[in-house]
Amino acid sequence: MTYLITGGAGFIGSALAHELVARGERVRVLDNLATGNKKNLADIVGRVEFVAADICDLPAVERAMQGVDYVLHQAALPSVPRSVQDPLSSHRANADGTINVLWAAKQAGVKRLVYAASSSAYGDTPTLPKVESMIPNPLSPYAVNKLLGEYYNKVFHRCYGLETVSLRYFNIFGPRQDPTSPYSGVLSLFITKLLNKQTPTIYGDGEQSRDFNFVANAVQANLLACIAPNAPGNVYNVGTGSRYTLNQTLAMLAKIIGVEPRAEYTALRAGDIRDSQADITAARRDLGYDPKVTFEEGLRQTVDWYRTSGAAAA
Repeated sequence: MTYLITGGAGFIGSALAHELVARGERVRVLDNLATGNKKNLADIVGRVEFVAADICDLPAVERAMQGVDYVLHQAALPSVPRSVQDPLSSHRANADGTINVLWAAKQAGVKRLVYAASSSAYGDTPTLPKVESMIPNPLSPYAVNKLLGEYYNKVFHRCYGLETVSLRYFNIFGPRQDPTSPYSGVLSLFITKLLNKQTPTIYGDGEQSRDFNFVANAVQANLLACIAPNAPGNVYNVGTGSRYTLNQTLAMLAKIIGVEPRAEYTALRAGDIRDSQADITAARRDLGYDPKVTFEEGLRQTVDWYRTSGAAAA
């Protein structure tokens, strides 16, 4: 089969590319390298076809879509804080880009498209864990963009017969997550600061909690979503069903790395939520999703990667 991974040079996209190459599948990556990096594909170069293009360029997306069986749509301009500062760019990439990918996939007759949605769609509702049937309450432009993408996925399934599945990611972390951007995931920032004997920053009191999910679990969910017979048209949480506070997480990382768990606390950021935890009942039932890598094991693997890759010194 031929898989097109939009944003395939990014953190999650490159993890998908590596797994598909290992399985012997044909892989085409479309990425404009705005947030991705070709070095994430360096060890499989020559085994993936790379298309340098932006998902907002519809003709380029249509060309890349030719001969594709499955689309893993990971491309986005991530980060809640970034979207608060620049909502127009966020909308262009995450909303306009997504409808381009859907339209091109429909025109090309692909078998199925799996969309990287976001748990930010739930907002800051106090009910835990978050269940897919809850009414969305997005608190940032990014959350609105990603929720709009879900709606477009459903509409393309109903109106055009394109098989689509939306996966609401909960705080994915792991190797190849860029620690150099101010919009990076919190764990990549924590790890690189601690490895460099620096003090990480926590926004708020550190008692906010997240359902942190190792990237290999998200890869599993995506590939299961490509073939699960009852999945098209639906939305699924992709988390672990557990949650840890930032203070707990910092303490675990400090123990793994062998440093003191110190942090600098500052004001909360606009658009951030307090607590997040996934109910993964539906994903277990319909996809056969079963997150194999625990949080602590994922932290150890991620720390090992940052140590050996040199990324912590970037």
